Amino acid sequence: MNFRSGFLGNVPPVVLNLILINALMLLLTNLSGEFMYEKAALFYPGSPMFKPWQLVTHIFMHGGIGHLLFNMYALWLFGCSLEYQWNSRKFLLFYLVTGVGAALFYSFVLWLQILRVEALIDPETLVQMKALLSDNRIFTSTTPAMRHWYEIMNTPMVGASGAVYGVLMGFGMLYPNTVLQFIFPPVALKAKWVVIIYGALELCLGLVNSGGNIAHLAHVGGMLFGFLLICYWKKKGKMYY
Repeated sequence: MNFRSGFLGNVPPVVLNLILINALMLLLTNLSGEFMYEKAALFYPGSPMFKPWQLVTHIFMHGGIGHLLFNMYALWLFGCSLEYQWNSRKFLLFYLVTGVGAALFYSFVLWLQILRVEALIDPETLVQMKALLSDNRIFTSTTPAMRHWYEIMNTPMVGASGAVYGVLMGFGMLYPNTVLQFIFPPVALKAKWVVIIYGALELCLGLVNSGGNIAHLAHVGGMLFGFLLICYWKKKGKMYY
């Protein structure tokens, strides 16, 4: 297979438009302050700040220029080949399914955490916390369980990483023996091994809750939904049309 020369040279339409839309959304986010985060970032479904459209809109938002550049470079690197192999409509469907799937998977993980945390909080206190949260006020207690509860309810998720990891999974499944050369570390690996290594790493980091503000298990969710969708297409004989 051939990699495309130049970051935007000969880029298929969906990949190109996704890059442009994400760049525009970052600009709008920087100009609007908190407004875009409050409306378009993905909040936990149990939060009063959650809106259904956030399952899609968060995919086009990023926390900064570095976050944007990393995701868009990976989208270009792996997404162009998938869009050329399939078609624009099919690739866009794949991208959105993996992005929304990553959000649903991560929301499920947060729900499990909420169940564990709420079991540690007195029921009457929990009712007060929920009432204050709906009124945009903060409960003053500093117990670890309460802080964790508020963190889940008030911390939004942004970024195309879930969809991009789904694209990585798709690339690894369609071109498993393509050799990828890394600059750091300076090693060359087949795409199938890159997918396995990244998937295992993200799962481990997610389980130990490492990596600061990075939603590692959302990445795992994107890869999982990408894998399942490709398996479904193969089973139905719809892989290439």
